[in-house]
Amino acid sequence: MEQTIIEATTMEVQLKEVFEQHSTRQVLFVLGASFRKQKLYGRLLELMKTAGVGCTEFSDFQPNPKYESVVAGIEALRAHHCDFIIAAGGGSAMDVAKCIKLFSEMDLTKNCLEQEIVENALPLLAIPTTAGTGSEATRFAVIYYQGNKQSVAHPSCVPGWVLMEPELLESLPVYQRKATMLDAFCHAAESFWSVNSTEDSREDAAEAIRLVLKYADSYLANEKDGNAQMLLAANIAGKAINVTQTTAGHAMAYKITTLYGLSHGHAVALVVDSLWPYMAAHTENCIDPRGEAYLKTMFEELAKVCGCDSVEASIEKYQNWFAALDLERPTLQNAGQLDLLTHSVNPVRLKNNPVQLTEETLEELYRQILRVQA
Repeated sequence: MEQTIIEATTMEVQLKEVFEQHSTRQVLFVLGASFRKQKLYGRLLELMKTAGVGCTEFSDFQPNPKYESVVAGIEALRAHHCDFIIAAGGGSAMDVAKCIKLFSEMDLTKNCLEQEIVENALPLLAIPTTAGTGSEATRFAVIYYQGNKQSVAHPSCVPGWVLMEPELLESLPVYQRKATMLDAFCHAAESFWSVNSTEDSREDAAEAIRLVLKYADSYLANEKDGNAQMLLAANIAGKAINVTQTTAGHAMAYKITTLYGLSHGHAVALVVDSLWPYMAAHTENCIDPRGEAYLKTMFEELAKVCGCDSVEASIEKYQNWFAALDLERPTLQNAGQLDLLTHSVNPVRLKNNPVQLTEETLEELYRQILRVQA
């Protein structure tokens, strides 16, 4: 099903129609605790009441949600006979709701992660409260089982509807604004150069990049139009990533996030700051099956998308933009940290990267990405 965008200004009419189309009787409302402070929360409850739809709220999850939280959500879904899911919040709420949908018809006495996913028609609507992850547009979810990260992916967990409300971004701290904006940009850039890119995915990635660059200042100034356009940019970048998956930018960033306590988008942007120029300078190591000539052309097209007349100029534009945001560049403390970072990179994500990265290259890049202790 093609994803439908619902505007907050017409929410009452559109969402009531959706409920009627699906004969909705009871909603499982998966929401982050802070969402209850938003005006939209009250509007949604009133809308459901007016439409004669019951509501079961579920907030029993934390950042980096656990498998057990998903099971608890499914138990709530079943106990209250919910036939529709609404997810409101950041990536954690989205991930929990997606997995509740995917696992909803499974045998809970067995590990759902080991069972075959059977597509179901349980409707899912997403309400993002940040403009960065694009999770509301992707088939991917992450949960933790016995302390280990588990990646789940299936086309049927892409929400059928996304409700966009710029007001939800008004309370975002400046640091989170910068990090989420960079995450949206890097999603789009990585999707553009991914070996899995298609003509359609590159069009989406290009549109997202243009929106991020055009509305960056307005978004950072917390203006309504900037918030609205950044929500849209993140969603479109998510659509692109849903096709291509991420590349080395994300693969190299995950351990930086946990090791130094940085926001995800901040860490990814740090990596791209060094990865992009390295790849552009080493197209001879191309692993994209379309070949080195294609790769060079792709970087030239990406430069035009960024409003530049050369690859070098586009990289410089990004680096200057990132530097102007004045975000911390952590210090590489010792050789042990370098080894930990190098061996943390998921080789599957590197297969999506258009330029081959050896272990030696990863070490070199991490030395550039991080400050080296004197």
